[in-house]
Amino acid sequence: ERERERGSMPREIITLQVGQCGNKVGCEFWEQLCAEHGISRNGLLEDFATASCGDRKDVFFYQADDDHYIPRALLLDLEPRVIEGIKASEYGRLYNPENIYISPAGTGAGNVWVSGYNQAEKVVDKIINMIDREADDCDSLEGFVLCHSIAGGTGSGMGSYILEALNDHYPKKVITTYSVFPQSSSDGNVVVGPYNSMLAMKRLTLNADCVVALDNTALNRIAQERLLVESPSFRDINSLVSTVMAASTNTLRYPGYMNNDLVGMLASLIPTPRCHFLCTGYTPFTNLSRQASIRKTSVLDVMRRLLDSNNWMVSATTRRGCYMSILNLIQGDVDPIEVHKSLQRIRERKLARFIPWGPASIQVGLTRKSPYVETKHRVSGLMMANHTGIRYLFKRIVSEFDRMYKRKVHLKHFEVEGGLFADGFEEFDSSREVVQNLISEYQAAESDEYLDYGSTIESRLTSTDPREPPAAAAAATTSSSSSSAASSSSAIPLCSSSAK
Repeated sequence: ERERERGSMPREIITLQVGQCGNKVGCEFWEQLCAEHGISRNGLLEDFATASCGDRKDVFFYQADDDHYIPRALLLDLEPRVIEGIKASEYGRLYNPENIYISPAGTGAGNVWVSGYNQAEKVVDKIINMIDREADDCDSLEGFVLCHSIAGGTGSGMGSYILEALNDHYPKKVITTYSVFPQSSSDGNVVVGPYNSMLAMKRLTLNADCVVALDNTALNRIAQERLLVESPSFRDINSLVSTVMAASTNTLRYPGYMNNDLVGMLASLIPTPRCHFLCTGYTPFTNLSRQASIRKTSVLDVMRRLLDSNNWMVSATTRRGCYMSILNLIQGDVDPIEVHKSLQRIRERKLARFIPWGPASIQVGLTRKSPYVETKHRVSGLMMANHTGIRYLFKRIVSEFDRMYKRKVHLKHFEVEGGLFADGFEEFDSSREVVQNLISEYQAAESDEYLDYGSTIESRLTSTDPREPPAAAAAATTSSSSSSAASSSSAIPLCSSSAK
């Protein structure tokens, strides 16, 4: 009733799970959402769940004619093993069978980006029809969430093509990705991972409005140091990713007075369209099998820990670079006065260094807990931050790419697939240039002259021969669908420190 009085309504989000990593993480995500909304593994509302808890199930679920809930999700893969495992699991009946696509060949992409890209191109009409059907069932579609990894073949290649197709077919909808970045090449198990990552990074830069970066190196470290798991399994890592996904969408599903929709939440986080890669941190992590991991929590303790890069799920450090924006989502039994005192302490101790051309501020939102999930801690928190230090993750990708590309090793895998590589390897050069320009922009954002950065590039481009525009023009021109979220946010200053 109160939501209707405020004129608010659910803004639906369609989730696309692509590849082995995307589907495994997505499966964990839906299990967590079902628990938080009192939905059984068959999609039926549990007896203890009530309609008066004030949640918005319709953002991520819709109801069938028999009133059972179905995720607004598409499960896409080029080999059957993972999806068939999901269908045979306890939650297998939760998903709409019409929203599942497995390649008839079932051979996968062989961990090669261009194979996944080419196979997606052949079936794009079928996938877009599935997306259109889901979109038509929405009253007010806000956007899409893509869950994938960037080092393999399907999540990287097929995910890249789907990103381009979404940007083309739904230019005014917000496209957010939860992208799992690989470990360093010395530890990785995909020999052409650096090539795949570089090609996927170009599409994430040009076709996504927001990229939540999740790094396997950081995820493994957190599982070992915070959860005290000596040898983390894929399920341990996927559980960390799904925790971030669920926490970052909590305000959409349990709305309050702020951050009730995706655009509003991202507006203060992305001050310029191209710098849309976010770091995330979460605390406290709890290993339920170890009672010693339970500790006393307070708002100040949680907010201090969120600023510690050891709790970040991406390999970045606060010792280098500065924050462009911070959004802390604090969940639990919290007094707003306690939040203001904590912000004051953080400011006094100068625990966060901000960009010189914008206000130094931390936005805080108090989120509601699900009444159906018991938590061990009084207070927990998720930080979503735009930090210039993320460029060092991109530098690592460029460095590993250069090391292989300079020696021209393993290029035959791309040559035999044809497509974008039928006439040469110019796509590699184009992708590297886009990523290098992204690194340069994040570096420029640390200086006072950043506000003139765009005009400097534009003047340099217009001063060249118009008959031969430099390749940098493609990278400097934002062809992203950021017109819906990121471009609108560029006119919005960083939010002042506040709490609901």
